[in-house]
Amino acid sequence: MQGFIKLTMRLAAMLMLGAALSACGTISTLGKLEPGAGAEASKMWDRWVDSGGDIAVATTWERKVKPGVTQAQIEQSLASVSAEYNMRSVGELPLSKELEARSGKPEKLLKVYSYCNPETARKMVSFSPHMSAYLPCRVTLLEKEDGLWLYTLNMDMMVNMGRKLPPELMSDVVKIRNGIWQMIEKGASGDF
Repeated sequence: MQGFIKLTMRLAAMLMLGAALSACGTISTLGKLEPGAGAEASKMWDRWVDSGGDIAVATTWERKVKPGVTQAQIEQSLASVSAEYNMRSVGELPLSKELEARSGKPEKLLKVYSYCNPETARKMVSFSPHMSAYLPCRVTLLEKEDGLWLYTLNMDMMVNMGRKLPPELMSDVVKIRNGIWQMIEKGASGDF
């Protein structure tokens, strides 16, 4: 039954999209997008539907941390990968510690790590000022009932779904994408 509902929702969306395409400048915009934009949008759509409409699920990557890997090992992995990809640590937000200080009660771990490559950030913002809202790149370490998890923005959507980037900028953005991917991959296993 769930498969039928999913298929019905997809068909309805495709019909609405078809109607929208004929009513606006979407067709001309499609020619300005990166190759693979449609496939990436389809993956996001599937994650959105599977999550019951949670847009954050559709636009992020997550990795469960292997049992036994400590916060210190994860942080060492993040630092190692960020250095390898020329991304600077530009801040940490220890939210659970702040909440504990305010309430006096223990909290599950919640910490946000921020990274940036200033040169790439400047180029990207010059290309699209709205991209500044996505700066800096963030990785979140979150303790849930089943252990530690890492979350970050789905960089594939950033690389594949937008307007075509100039080749030099695309190369820089792909390096950042690969660095963020390696951060959550290696962080989840405590590898550095």
